[in-house]
Amino acid sequence: MREDVNRLENSTAYLKAGTALAVAALLSLSTFSPREAQAFEIFGLKFFEGEEETTEVIDPVSYTLSLEAGTEDEDLKEAIETSALLKQDEGKPVSGDLGLVIKARDDRDRILAALYEKAHYGGVVTVTVAGQDIDSLPPDPDFGATEPVPVVISVVPGSSFTFDDIRFEGDAEQFNPADYDLAPGRRADSTLIIRAGEKVVADLKQQGRPLARLTARTASADHATDTVDVVIGAEGGPVAPVGEVGVSGTKTVDPVFVETYSRINRGQPYSPEALTKASDRLRQLGVFSSVTIREADTLAPDGSLPMTIEVSEGKHRYFGAGAQVSTTDGLGLQGYWGHRNLFGQAESLRIEAAVNRIGEGNGVTDLDYSSAILFAKPGAFGPATTFTASLRAAIADPDAYYARTITGAAGVSYELSDVDTVSFGGEVMWSDVDDAFGENTYLTGAIPIEYVRDTRSDKLNPADGYRALINAKPSYEFDRGTVFSSFEASASAYHGFGADDRTVLAGRLGAGTIIGGDTLADIPATRRFFLGGGGSVRGFGYQEISPRNKDDELLGGRSYVQASVELRIGLTETIGLVPFIDAGTVSRDEIPDFDDVRVGAGVGLRYATPFGPIRLDVALPINKYEDGTSFGIYAGIGQAF
Repeated sequence: MREDVNRLENSTAYLKAGTALAVAALLSLSTFSPREAQAFEIFGLKFFEGEEETTEVIDPVSYTLSLEAGTEDEDLKEAIETSALLKQDEGKPVSGDLGLVIKARDDRDRILAALYEKAHYGGVVTVTVAGQDIDSLPPDPDFGATEPVPVVISVVPGSSFTFDDIRFEGDAEQFNPADYDLAPGRRADSTLIIRAGEKVVADLKQQGRPLARLTARTASADHATDTVDVVIGAEGGPVAPVGEVGVSGTKTVDPVFVETYSRINRGQPYSPEALTKASDRLRQLGVFSSVTIREADTLAPDGSLPMTIEVSEGKHRYFGAGAQVSTTDGLGLQGYWGHRNLFGQAESLRIEAAVNRIGEGNGVTDLDYSSAILFAKPGAFGPATTFTASLRAAIADPDAYYARTITGAAGVSYELSDVDTVSFGGEVMWSDVDDAFGENTYLTGAIPIEYVRDTRSDKLNPADGYRALINAKPSYEFDRGTVFSSFEASASAYHGFGADDRTVLAGRLGAGTIIGGDTLADIPATRRFFLGGGGSVRGFGYQEISPRNKDDELLGGRSYVQASVELRIGLTETIGLVPFIDAGTVSRDEIPDFDDVRVGAGVGLRYATPFGPIRLDVALPINKYEDGTSFGIYAGIGQAF
């Protein structure tokens, strides 16, 4: 016999087979209770945590639970047990006898929803409290129990259903159901039907139809054949351009700037993707705590769709500190202060200072110091441009050289597309260097040019996509009249495997060369190439990989090649294991000769946080230098690349 299971707008509770798919989907969302908020937690340690608030349970009633899932399918069994809050909260009292019954009835609905999600539309869920079926209990039950009240949940999942006849109607008829994971013979999970309807509407909107909506989303189950027929109908509505764009919620940020920088222009074709990118673009400015683009429910008389950009400004002034540590590079400490909205159009000013290589040298004279003032103005020459300027001063004392530098720079970056950016500018650097070539002073002007293509979906912890860059830095050293140019290119790629991309294969390849200058001494040591340390070939010391003279002094090189491979294995939702291998070579010549390739290998741990993974790597040099570094331990925030 064939019976009509549902039309998603219906919401009939407690049915054994045939509850509305919409109810099933909504209840499945409420399967998980929210976790208690924590101020800050890393590796199980809680920071800045206030006194924990506890809610006292009124008229506490304890219970015991017997849950029989009725299946040997581990995946289905887990779904049933996870959906039952009585199971998740086992051992915690509920408020009163009525509270226990309400929770039991809710669990019946949740388990039914879980069964539908797994295509079991003929499932039966029986719940008894103190030996009585919950449907036979009075409105205000009184168990009068001094012992925990027994609750028994018995599930008979029934057969797994598959799709049979699938039909798209109206403006949805143009789409192929198979492209929406709806195909005859496939397991008829309720979530597939829900998602298919949502995707149909999204695809119609992507055609420039902002008023697209579902007109039908029905499913009929045939319990004789264990099959489900599906009908999805939709109405696209008219194609409409973007209409008047308003801005609300601004206080100190110029609303005209918000509208311009969003790049939502009146008259352009309506596109949900463009609106999403506009929201992301405004959030990345850092001046707003929230951004919402609201579309009007009806079209304007001219046939366009009005919309409003609603923003809430965050704190514009900020300060912070950071640190990283490794056995080869020592301890580094950084501090900074900044302003995100200096003149009312999201101009940012940041002042920062750092001390590095603490513990590696013999005292304060062996440390690295740096300070900088950084300025950025988004939308300086149009919404796709950003102007930047900086002034930096540093004292660097690695093993290869001792250098004091002052660098001034200014430049413009331009977004060619959502993934392509080009930048160019000017730079002047004064440096006083003491290295293997003696003490020399340089005044160098440069014109840095860079192109970046970044398709990664997650910049902090990518599981797919790639990032590639190429840059050139034509330079002129005024004191010696030396003309030279550096060229570098690198690419990193990521590919995820398994459920939710739990395992990611990541690789990086980079190379560089310096052309010009009669000798290495004509090129400032700060512009020569070195490898080694946590940012390149792990296991070796900072800048340890370098050509050397007969006295074994580090010289730096004109060219390099570097490669890294990591296998990022997610052991849990937050803990990851990362075996890796790095390799690199630095040569005196403009073209790498590969005479001295150094390799490091190791394993790392990752702990996922909202601001990027916390990284701890241990590496060994496979072919260490004589009297060189024997191992390296590196800690920081973010993936190695």
